[in-house]
Amino acid sequence: MFTLPQKDFRAPTTCLGPTCMQDLGSSHGEDLEGECSRKLDQKLPELRGVGDPAMISSDTSYLSSRGRMIKWFWDSAEEGYRTYHMDEYDEDKNPSLSQRDMQRVEPSLLQYADWRGHLFLREEVAKFLSFYCKSPVPLRPENVVVLNGGASLFSALATVLCEAGEAFLIPTPYYGAITQHVCLYGNIRLAYVYLDSEVTGLDTRPFQLTVEKLEMALREAHSEGVKVKGLILISPQNPLGDVYSPEELQEYLVFAKRHRLHVIVDEVYMLSVFEKSVGYRSVLSLERLPDPQRTHVMWATSKDFGMSGLRFGTLYTENQDVATAVASLCRYHGLSGLVQYQMAQLLRDRDWINQVYLPENHARLKAAHTYVSEELRALGIPFLSRGAGFFIWVDLRKYLPKGTFEEEMLLWRRFLDNKVLLSFGKAFECKEPGWFRFVFSDQVHRLCLGMQRVQQVLAGKSQVAEDPRPSQSQEPSDQRR
Repeated sequence: MFTLPQKDFRAPTTCLGPTCMQDLGSSHGEDLEGECSRKLDQKLPELRGVGDPAMISSDTSYLSSRGRMIKWFWDSAEEGYRTYHMDEYDEDKNPSLSQRDMQRVEPSLLQYADWRGHLFLREEVAKFLSFYCKSPVPLRPENVVVLNGGASLFSALATVLCEAGEAFLIPTPYYGAITQHVCLYGNIRLAYVYLDSEVTGLDTRPFQLTVEKLEMALREAHSEGVKVKGLILISPQNPLGDVYSPEELQEYLVFAKRHRLHVIVDEVYMLSVFEKSVGYRSVLSLERLPDPQRTHVMWATSKDFGMSGLRFGTLYTENQDVATAVASLCRYHGLSGLVQYQMAQLLRDRDWINQVYLPENHARLKAAHTYVSEELRALGIPFLSRGAGFFIWVDLRKYLPKGTFEEEMLLWRRFLDNKVLLSFGKAFECKEPGWFRFVFSDQVHRLCLGMQRVQQVLAGKSQVAEDPRPSQSQEPSDQRR
């Protein structure tokens, strides 16, 4: 939920401009020239057309034809540069990577790096995920790839795993931007696993994902001639805030293995579980993955650390073909050496994260969640919230007389006209009109103002509540959206 300033609202204009191609610099031009001369006797893959499976031959069954071609360039054209990084000359023999200064600039940080990410960062990511995901064995840095954000992770994985026109299963409602990440970039489709709010028994909950629903969606996709290559899971889930139990995760992964499907698990909110009773478990905490070669885990700092502008995301996969293909795309989605150094410093500061940041962050999230929840209860509005993430899934169906998506859009527009930005259910492909996502990770006075405006809209009033000046008693908060 966002409260907007008191001024005329204008929708942002979206512009799809031309992409920018950047040539490699001259710092290793001679190396590439020599490398190219040594590769002249190797035949480049014939480009037969977009999405043609015969584009290039390979002995891997995990990648799409695009993924195989991308991996080929890494295996072939990048061989010399990879060898250089594995045995790089350093006259001082002192990498100086243990400095605590976040602004430190080493000359090596200003050069081309391993596209998977600097080794010092991948080592810290592996240690970080091992600790916070509670993996049964230490995770390995060679299975880590770092990119500039979760959007790039989705786009890269979709491209290297699927042919154009193939699909991923995804339970709905889901974070709608994933559509852009996989469809606009890689021309990959999403096959919806529709969930509903109906509770059918004591052991069921609203919008519950089951293997039966997965099987049904898979059969429906096949009946329409759509080839499904994978399943996308988000845990904690956005917008539901749902957290899958270890038993549920195991069931979903067994289903995927049975049908030879890749599973992309997005755990971008894993450190934003503020209710201890929730009992969140990462997929990497499972004792044994049913199909580790087809299980790929994502995490980023945009939500858990409120650093969406830094653009840091990481992939963990035991499949080296997938890791290599994704890393090859880091030519376009990589991180600067300076950002990689800063991220390594942050992730290794376990004392500050455990003793200062996470306790304070969880306390603020819980307080904000409690306030908005109490306000909704006072208004008699049903909602779902599982104690994880930044949002509450709110049921406003009683305000839609005919129960249509057109009415949902009109209600959303009324909120917007009254300076409250919510997300409507259709944007998450919810099949039931009337559900809205409220984001509560904001400052107290802004939440108070936002809920006042929500109440005015639902009461049929058109006045816009004024933004109160925060008093000294209102502790400021820097919670994210």
